[in-house]
Amino acid sequence: MTRRLILNIVLLGTVLMLFNSCSYKLSLNGSSIPQGMKTIDIGFFENNAPLVVPTLSQTFTEALKNRIRTQTSLSITRGEADGSMTGSITGYSIVPVSVQAGAGNVAPIAGLSRLTITVNVKYVYDADKKLSFEESFTKSKDFTGDISSQEQALIPDIVRQLTDDIFNRAFANW
Repeated sequence: MTRRLILNIVLLGTVLMLFNSCSYKLSLNGSSIPQGMKTIDIGFFENNAPLVVPTLSQTFTEALKNRIRTQTSLSITRGEADGSMTGSITGYSIVPVSVQAGAGNVAPIAGLSRLTITVNVKYVYDADKKLSFEESFTKSKDFTGDISSQEQALIPDIVRQLTDDIFNRAFANW
């Protein structure tokens, strides 16, 4: 073999050993899970918002579990785990964004409204406290018309946005 080929093989071997010693494993979706983390406990996110939608806690908790289950190799367990994610839904509000003038004696009405959901999340990874956080996440979606006919379509979209942000904060925090 030539000297150049041997040098390239040694260089490649060194690079491979360097990458092998990294403390994170990268998945195809860009998430970085600490190498020692195999399990996570996802607590039930209770709805403590002043305005309560009965199904929101279950919807949010299951969406977060599903995101972690499908995007990582972590096992979701109850109790003893390498990491945990707990929290609560702290805000659920519907506010007008723009107002349309009413005709004649009719009061002004909302032309555009916004549904906003806020979730407080505490993420703890026991092996590396630097990765742990406690933070609020807020997302909203604008809509027109009456909320009652659109609420069940708006909530899953906002929950998806929230779980994306939480997942990225916990597992793609470069």
